[in-house]
Amino acid sequence: MSLAARVRSRFQGEASPAFDRRLIAPMILGSILNPINSSIIAVSLVPIGLDLGAPPSQTAWLVSALYLATAIGQPVVGRLVDLYGPRPLYLVGTAMVGLAGLGGVLAPSLWWLVAARVLLGFGTCAGYPAAMFLIRSEAERTGKSSPAGVLTLLAVSSQTIAVIGPTLGGLLIGLGGWRSTMAVNIPLSLACLVLGARRLPRGRAATPSAATSSAVGGLARFDLPGIGLFAVTLVAALLFLMEPHVSRTWLVAVAVAAAVAFTRVEGRAASPFIDLRILRGNRPLVTTYARNLLSAIVSYAFLYGFTQWLEAGRGLSPSQAGLLLLPMFVTAIAVSSTTGRRPQIRGKLVVGGVASVVGCALLLLVSSTSAIWLLVVVVLVIGVPQGLVSLANQNAVYHQASPERMGSSAGLLRTSLYLGAIIASAANGAFLGQGADTAGLHELAAFTVVVGALMLVVTFTDRSLAAVGRPPT
Repeated sequence: MSLAARVRSRFQGEASPAFDRRLIAPMILGSILNPINSSIIAVSLVPIGLDLGAPPSQTAWLVSALYLATAIGQPVVGRLVDLYGPRPLYLVGTAMVGLAGLGGVLAPSLWWLVAARVLLGFGTCAGYPAAMFLIRSEAERTGKSSPAGVLTLLAVSSQTIAVIGPTLGGLLIGLGGWRSTMAVNIPLSLACLVLGARRLPRGRAATPSAATSSAVGGLARFDLPGIGLFAVTLVAALLFLMEPHVSRTWLVAVAVAAAVAFTRVEGRAASPFIDLRILRGNRPLVTTYARNLLSAIVSYAFLYGFTQWLEAGRGLSPSQAGLLLLPMFVTAIAVSSTTGRRPQIRGKLVVGGVASVVGCALLLLVSSTSAIWLLVVVVLVIGVPQGLVSLANQNAVYHQASPERMGSSAGLLRTSLYLGAIIASAANGAFLGQGADTAGLHELAAFTVVVGALMLVVTFTDRSLAAVGRPPT
């Protein structure tokens, strides 16, 4: 709504339009599909390995497969949301989640289960870009350019599910075995399909800027070479990271060559898969993606590595490990709820970065005989960045991205998250590959301390953060 229209409505006694609250339920449900499957697997890796006879170096593919699919799929689906609106992508994606859940329940082997996780990764790609697109379109419709409450709710819900996932997974495993952690996707998919079909707006674009994009885009001009080269880059890099060895350095060469070719193709494409020209002209947005990647490495390396150690190194059951992680959930929600409506983000990132480094450093003090209270202290400290960093980065993208590219920009934010998770999974495979013992956990802790410190450096040197949330002068 324009300024003139808002002034006219005020003089005419009309109420300013409010955010359509009917959209909140499908937005939240769609956006949590990936976090719940990302976190619930943390307590499932050891039981799956024991049941299917797979070592940690192989079960790590259950993590990497999901993130590889989502890292590739998020920008694709995000761009399709920009072109065709959120409804069709949301419905197709959530239907795939249900099919993947059924496939996981019936999986006879590890690699069948990996395939189900790939399908699950592609299926969960639509929820978050669709939600960010709807938030932006509702902001334009209502004239409220910064719906902090809705953005906070979106972030808090994803954080809640991501952190409570291990606890839920442990309880489900105790009740019905590890397959129940895949079965949970079936009712979630059905709920998304019903709510999405009834509440999401029909039609292509919900904003004039997106309508312009859809007029010049389309599947006929979609950048398939760019998508293919991006996929080759990620797959080759991941294959090397999962088993780094001199004899496999040819994979690094393939990844580098594909990355160079990808850069050239995207620079010439009429409708690029990832518009590198826009990224080159938006340094704050690129820095946010880099910061998000680094924070994801720390977060997911801790989540998967520490949880596996609790079971294999400390001797806890999956249910006990899940319950021990519960204080992290409480801390993250308390921190998000307290700070979420404050638009300034630089302080959140600094405090979150410091807490990440401290929490990972505390892992160097634990052993197989450590008291439970010390382990609780570790998860309490790690809960602080869980409640601060992802919310701050999400709000940064909302302010830094072009409105007509909100869906794809949100997709790229998630892609940076998944790239970080892939690196974290590779690190877990490297440090805990033969078993999640205390020595391996200490090596992983030292790695995450270094990455966390690098994230702090990126935050301190990013001067653009001071302007986000500052009232205009």
